Amino acid sequence: MRESDIKAEKRAAAETAAALVEDGMWVGLGTGSTVAELVPALAARRLDITCAATSPATEQLAVAEGLEVRSFTDIERLDIAIDGADQVDPRGWLIKGGGGAQTRERIVAAAADRFVVIVSSDKPVDRLHAPVPLELLAFGLASTLRALPGVALRNVPVTPDGGVIADYHGEVGDPAELAAELDAVPGLVSHGLFPPSMVSTVLVASGDQVEMRQIA
Repeated sequence: MRESDIKAEKRAAAETAAALVEDGMWVGLGTGSTVAELVPALAARRLDITCAATSPATEQLAVAEGLEVRSFTDIERLDIAIDGADQVDPRGWLIKGGGGAQTRERIVAAAADRFVVIVSSDKPVDRLHAPVPLELLAFGLASTLRALPGVALRNVPVTPDGGVIADYHGEVGDPAELAAELDAVPGLVSHGLFPPSMVSTVLVASGDQVEMRQIA
């Protein structure tokens, strides 16, 4: 599929998600190319909303578009969070964090009453597969990596919160089992496996149509 077609699908999914936002809402904004289509679509609606962004890039874009953005430090809950995904399986399991923001994305998604995922037609998969993004503490990094076979560091700067970004390149298999194994490793801050229990709705754009999949 051409890059222009994928971009058009991302825009269609983003516009559908923007239509779900109402006046007075507290809105979590994810990170990535699909959210880059969401922000202007949301700003165009000229709603009275307050946003929390999961990355400096999203915050800068939202502010430039005239949206009110507050630090997530003192916000207890959100009405809705909207974000993209790298992969979505039929049960609603996600792999996220290709941009290295999965820790903030997880926190914002968990704080939202409704988490809406927006994707183009190339993101749904029959089975999740590597890579799975990870955020690791810099403290004890060598020891953490020793406990994580199949993990390679990215050649990128640390996250805004000081974490080190890596990717798991082994078999995913059962996502729930792998998530539990990763959660048990000291020094691993977060991973990019998001369970269906966190996901309310997945909006999948294909051509000029957007399918709404209710997950939880």
